[in-house]
Amino acid sequence: MNSEKQPENEELTPEEELEDGIIELVDEDENVVKFRLLGVTEYKGAKYTLLLPAEPNDDVEEDEVVIFTLNEEEQTLDPIEDEQLLQEVFDFYLSEQDEEEN
Repeated sequence: MNSEKQPENEELTPEEELEDGIIELVDEDENVVKFRLLGVTEYKGAKYTLLLPAEPNDDVEEDEVVIFTLNEEEQTLDPIEDEQLLQEVFDFYLSEQDEEEN
């Protein structure tokens, strides 16, 4: 869990499954990509979803955390282009986890 790479154009679909913590997203080429839900956090008024790959994937390393903005109104996971924001959200999530453990 040391990086925050962003696959492109992943959206929640009505067929989205959350089974055993697995989320299936459909990319722009209609490929199904499976992720494990790591967590959801709220940072600076926005909600973010942190995901880990659930199976081997050419675009995302096995230990990479993928972060999306959670758009509840449109039921989408919107990609984040700003590397600094990705790092801030990831650091904030880690600090929340440390607080919960203590």
